[in-house]
Amino acid sequence: MDTSNHHSLRTLFEQLGLPSSNEEIAAFIRAHQLSNGEKLAKAPFWTEAQANFLAESLKGDSDWAIQVDELAVSLTQKP
Repeated sequence: MDTSNHHSLRTLFEQLGLPSSNEEIAAFIRAHQLSNGEKLAKAPFWTEAQANFLAESLKGDSDWAIQVDELAVSLTQKP
């Protein structure tokens, strides 16, 4: 688990156990989009552990909250 305060979208993907190169992140975002009003942690493409991490990151306003918000925005924008 990453406990540093130097988080990026890349380190968020690493934290989630996902491929984290720029190309892999872009491919993930192209392949996964949130429906209107869908909460990031409720999306069907997360494992239970990933969904819990995302929800807790936002709920507790953790060090990861900015990157989680960034990911949510990326998943709502049309490619």
